[in-house]
Amino acid sequence: MPFDCLDLPWRTAYPALCEWLDSLSLEALQAYKASPETLAEAVKTWLPEAQQLVALCETNVNQAERYQTDICHESEANYDSHLATGIPGRKWAQITAFNRAISLSHQGSWLEWCAGKGYLGRVLSACRQAKVTSLEWQPALCQDGQAYADQHQLSMHFVNGDAFAPESEALVSRCDHAVALHACGDLHVTLLRHGVVAKPQSLTVSPCCYHLIRDSHYQPLSVLAKQSSLSLSRHDLKLPLQETVTAGQTVRNKRIVEVSFRLGFDSLQRALGHSDSYLPVPNVQKSLLSEGFEAFCHWAADKKGISIPDNTDFAAYLRQGETRFLTVEKMETLRTLFRRALEMWLVLDRAIYMSENGFDVEISTFCARELTPRNLLIKATRKAKWN
Repeated sequence: MPFDCLDLPWRTAYPALCEWLDSLSLEALQAYKASPETLAEAVKTWLPEAQQLVALCETNVNQAERYQTDICHESEANYDSHLATGIPGRKWAQITAFNRAISLSHQGSWLEWCAGKGYLGRVLSACRQAKVTSLEWQPALCQDGQAYADQHQLSMHFVNGDAFAPESEALVSRCDHAVALHACGDLHVTLLRHGVVAKPQSLTVSPCCYHLIRDSHYQPLSVLAKQSSLSLSRHDLKLPLQETVTAGQTVRNKRIVEVSFRLGFDSLQRALGHSDSYLPVPNVQKSLLSEGFEAFCHWAADKKGISIPDNTDFAAYLRQGETRFLTVEKMETLRTLFRRALEMWLVLDRAIYMSENGFDVEISTFCARELTPRNLLIKATRKAKWN
């Protein structure tokens, strides 16, 4: 855990690598984080496996998106003019890219898993003139989604239910195609498990939030992954998600301030003898950061029941926090090499699991990383012999 480290933990094992990291400015570190390929080239002297690791993460751009763009754009031109109502621009771009990645030859009924207000279902229904069932556990979202569908005469039916409930499998068995765009952790895994039993014609899933699981450690799906000695905790599973390629510079600057404040306060609480490990504090209203480091420390101390002496040198602890922020950035930079690799391992486990159970499977990217780093797509199509 980078926040828990007062120095790079590889000083003894990789001294030259640490010296190189120490020589980099914050701007250089951020540039390497944005380009794993460049980073792998830079560290190959100390980590010769780095380039192979990056190469193993390469995937094809989805072929359906490449060859059907014109057709889908023509269909999209016929969408209701209000179809994107209430959908943030970046999310709308993800939805339309996901839709283009699904073959237009797929006909029949659709199941939208963990639907929210049914934004993806709108596009599926409008583009394909298809019947869509949207499963969502929050009643208010179901009501809003159904009201929109009824108003715009879309063939959508919302089901207010729990994706983890046994009866959700019946929804999978009654559909021809099931889709899940960024369903978290065990939610999309549950859909895949139901798909293995119900065997619809296809499942198309873009995984997200791998750490949101009910077990303390990751439970592999495929026979092959179960034979691996790799053991992944929830903390490990957060690694693929810890990048900010979609954040603007203003958000990045606020992160620098907040993390420096948190680490500065951590150095203060260590000096006061409260804890020798990193002490997390709750989420903070961003407006508090503008009041300065001292105000932040008093707020954090109050949350943790810590008394701060009147003669505390807050400026000194802020400097420590800023220094530790650079240490964290150095660690996060090197961790960049492993983020996509771990995500690919998890996605491959899902893909192999589906392949072991009667599906032809493709892994691709459905949009650019700049639109969302969670751009991997698993397409599972039932093999003919399993019909």
